[in-house]
Amino acid sequence: MTFYSVYKALFEHFGSQHWWPADTPFEVMVGAVLTQNTAWTNVEKAIANLKENDVLQAAAMARTPSEELARLIRPAGYFNVKAKRLKNFCQWYLAQGEKQSLAQWRDHELREGLLSVNGVGPETADDMLLYAFNRPVFVIDAYTRRLFSRLGLINGDEAYEELRRLFEQTLGEQNQDRKAQIKLFNEYHALIVIHAKDYCRKRPQCDECCLRSHCPQTEMKDYV
Repeated sequence: MTFYSVYKALFEHFGSQHWWPADTPFEVMVGAVLTQNTAWTNVEKAIANLKENDVLQAAAMARTPSEELARLIRPAGYFNVKAKRLKNFCQWYLAQGEKQSLAQWRDHELREGLLSVNGVGPETADDMLLYAFNRPVFVIDAYTRRLFSRLGLINGDEAYEELRRLFEQTLGEQNQDRKAQIKLFNEYHALIVIHAKDYCRKRPQCDECCLRSHCPQTEMKDYV
């Protein structure tokens, strides 16, 4: 299989995912921080708390005491650390003029800016870039490494930037149009997540996998 044929198989099986699940771009950014090392169901609870307390705006979050913010996002886990990261991000975000100003930045400048914020790593930054700012970046996460290493398309231990460039360059060959790339990267990452959560788990559910006939792991399992 190729990266693109995997996409087509997943899309045919699952259909469009309509990601990222959020009402505003800023909510996407907050969710990208909160989802670090936790399940999305926990993030949804934390987001709901922020909305109910009118804290899901950058200025409101920045002035909320850290202890109160940590209490509100407690369902997302690591709440003290994440509260600090959210405060750091909001201070930077406000200082740069928020989304209206940041939207004028070039892709690489915006990525470097996001990565300069304490607590925003490559995956978090790329989540924001793709889903909040509509930039053509491919998000690499643990699900991506697991799925594609099992398919034999990557080793799985490559550096983040190496894998990101590999996916972007390979998939970019399918379509050079920027808007089409953004749409493809958006949909593809969402499909990888749902497939890895439901089927390509740490203990894979191979019997129900739509990629079963192309997966070396399944072939080895069948042989044994």
